[in-house]
Amino acid sequence: MELKNSTILITGGTSGIGLEFVKQLTQQGANIIITGRNLDKLNETKKQFPQVAIFQSDVSNPKDIEELFQKVTRQFPDLNIIINNAGIMRNLSLHDTSMSLENITAELDIDLSGVIQMNHQFLPHLKTKESAAIVNISSGLAFIPFPVSPIYSAAKAGLHAYTRVLRLQLRNTPVKVFEIAPPATDTSLGDAFTGLVDPSMNMKVDKMVSQSIQGLLKDNLEIKPGMSKMMKTLGRFAPDFALNFMHSSIEKARRNK
Repeated sequence: MELKNSTILITGGTSGIGLEFVKQLTQQGANIIITGRNLDKLNETKKQFPQVAIFQSDVSNPKDIEELFQKVTRQFPDLNIIINNAGIMRNLSLHDTSMSLENITAELDIDLSGVIQMNHQFLPHLKTKESAAIVNISSGLAFIPFPVSPIYSAAKAGLHAYTRVLRLQLRNTPVKVFEIAPPATDTSLGDAFTGLVDPSMNMKVDKMVSQSIQGLLKDNLEIKPGMSKMMKTLGRFAPDFALNFMHSSIEKARRNK
């Protein structure tokens, strides 16, 4: 996939993996547009990267997506790549019945439905380009669920399945469909799990994004940086062992806190 001179929209581009994509794709010579819910963070990113265009938008809100589409395609008709990066991850107990029904599905609304709705809205535009791409950021947890983040794991497993079928259905169009499945990465997404997992195992975000970009340049449609390749193998051949091992490790960490 050619990245130089491409016009790329990154959702959730103000922190973590999204912000690192902004940095490294700018170095590749791409034109970058970012979205986020927090206007202050968008403005901070704009100060850091003055050439980046910013739009306040919430991927869980269909009206926001419609408005974003109208504004972006009008101002940036050359848009040809979308990186669906926006996401949340929470430490949840399914025993907690105090959570509202709306709250319990928040990760599905952002991490899965938000991606599907973004792609549905922008796909007709992308299909008009000579070369275009959709890049969905899933997770190594799409292959093995994380015992203390059940809804996030379900959303990413669903995103993995959806991406495979989207790729199949768009096979005869100019739109390539990529999936990047990061392993545990040193971003604020992991803050909710402090003390439960070993942070030294986290992949550095700059290395993770660098490997991902190399995969995009080589047209590797399913990119599994770091430990994610092993997680997919374990998820295929020893899913119960891997899940129970993680559960036991977390329970031991809780007892020792």
